[in-house]
Amino acid sequence: MQGVEEVEALVSELKKQLEDKDLNPEQKIKLLNSGLNKALNMAALQTDSSMLTRVKSLLYQSGILSHCVSSLDPKRLRVNWSAAATLAQLTSSCCVGVEPGENSKAFYRLFLPSVMDSLLSLASQLMRRAECTSLFRKVMDSVGWLLRSHIQLTTQVLSSAHYEQIQMWEDVTVSLLCIQLWVQTCTVSREFLSELSDDSVLLLLNEAVGQLAVSSDSAVGAASVRLILLMANKLDLRLHPLLLSFKGLDSLLDKDWRGQGFDQDVDQLISLIQSDRGTTSHSQSNTEHVQAACVIQAAWRSYQTRRRVRSLNRVVSTLQRRYRARRRQQQKQKEAKHWDEELKYQVCVRRQQMRREFHQKQRQLLQLLPPDQVQSYLQECERRAAVVIQSYWRGFRERRRYNNTHRHTLRQTLMQHQAARILQRAVSHFLQKRRAVKSVPIPPFWIGQKGLTDSRKAELQRQVEEYIAVHPSPRVSPEECERLHEEVQLLLLSELQRGEQQRREEQRTEALLAHTHTQLELLRDAPPLSVVTATDAESFLSPSGPIAARARDAHNAMLQACRLPWWRTLGETTDIFALSSLQELEAEFGGLYVGGSAGVSRHTEVDGTNL
Repeated sequence: MQGVEEVEALVSELKKQLEDKDLNPEQKIKLLNSGLNKALNMAALQTDSSMLTRVKSLLYQSGILSHCVSSLDPKRLRVNWSAAATLAQLTSSCCVGVEPGENSKAFYRLFLPSVMDSLLSLASQLMRRAECTSLFRKVMDSVGWLLRSHIQLTTQVLSSAHYEQIQMWEDVTVSLLCIQLWVQTCTVSREFLSELSDDSVLLLLNEAVGQLAVSSDSAVGAASVRLILLMANKLDLRLHPLLLSFKGLDSLLDKDWRGQGFDQDVDQLISLIQSDRGTTSHSQSNTEHVQAACVIQAAWRSYQTRRRVRSLNRVVSTLQRRYRARRRQQQKQKEAKHWDEELKYQVCVRRQQMRREFHQKQRQLLQLLPPDQVQSYLQECERRAAVVIQSYWRGFRERRRYNNTHRHTLRQTLMQHQAARILQRAVSHFLQKRRAVKSVPIPPFWIGQKGLTDSRKAELQRQVEEYIAVHPSPRVSPEECERLHEEVQLLLLSELQRGEQQRREEQRTEALLAHTHTQLELLRDAPPLSVVTATDAESFLSPSGPIAARARDAHNAMLQACRLPWWRTLGETTDIFALSSLQELEAEFGGLYVGGSAGVSRHTEVDGTNL
């Protein structure tokens, strides 16, 4: 009870504040928004579910909702469209779930139509402002919310003048919002379509078909097709005769709305129209054809009339804008012409002044000359003027003559080149035809060759075998070839098996080379003999003589092996090189290594150092 008393006190206080005559429309809208928000929030916080309905009924009975309707008049609004849209949403919410009690007749017949008319009027005003698109969507949602609860307002909305203005607006967003309004209403409320009268259903269907005929946007087309399918699913037999009254709807869908992303819905609607059309009789088809033609003509004429009336303001503004632009252009042309004339006048005046000054100077010069020289001076001036005039005339005449001669020469040369090309082309064509007639045609090599058959392949194989048997190889017999093949295989096998041994030999050779290079570096960096001590001499004494000799022999053997052909090394052991040839290699390569046979030490000079 405490919550009810608080809400009643809040409503009474809000009513007293609204009766103040000093409030302007904007202050009144802000006061209504804050008061309605507080009242609805307090009722929503109560545990009693009927509290919200009681608050809405109290708001209606106290006359606050009437103040809301009067405040939504677009003539009283100035700038604050956002507050007006919020008030429209709150008013629509308060009109849903009201229990008017004894005043139910006035509520349904007078109050609700006035609320709907105010909402549509506000929506038509917001539609004309590009920055108020979200507010227009908000108001249209309020209209849909009110329609879902009071279905009897559908006829009023579809026949409202404000809604017709919204329909005529050439904006894809506005058209899409209108169609989505009806789609959401039909989807949310299951009893919406079933409780509509045939006239309301026809008006709603006429709007959907009109959008399909006028609009070219895929989203608007998809929403319109979806609305018609929803109406067909909910109304079933009631919609069939109304749908068949729109003659040519299936061809319109098939021609203009395929390939837009909702072909499945389009096919379903076309099949529905064609299936219903097949069940109607011939007379009924003619009657429906006439009715559909009348409806389409009436809709088209009304659309043209509304469009013409709406475009009057735009035409007048366009005419005025063009007239002003034309007048500005004429003014600019007039000013430009005036400045040109002024410039020409100034040029003429300056020329006259310069000519006058020249004559005055000439007169002063003549006054300074003696009388007997005046005549000769004038004759000299005339002669110079004649020379200038003659030079200009001769230059002009020679240039014109040269241009004419050059142009004639170029034309003659071009004509000769063209004639020569034509003659050469004709002669080449004639000679080519003549050679083609005289030459004997060569048949292609593949004529008659259709491929080898199995019998032909067997015959050719037999001939090859007979030829090989009759003409054996004169050099090597087959048995000798097989024996050589086996020997080569054995040699290759032994070579593969010796791979590991060769790798070990290579590692050993690399180790010996590294050791030898180390010794050479130590000897190269050794101090002179005059300063060598016993300790330094001991550091250079090492048993590296046999090792160096062995490394030299192995290296020389490897060098000699590289000089021999590959087939000489197959099947040979590592000791195939004699010691007699090592001295020749050493002499040939300049004695790269030092040493001798095993256990014998040699001294050789390498890079000037005794080893």
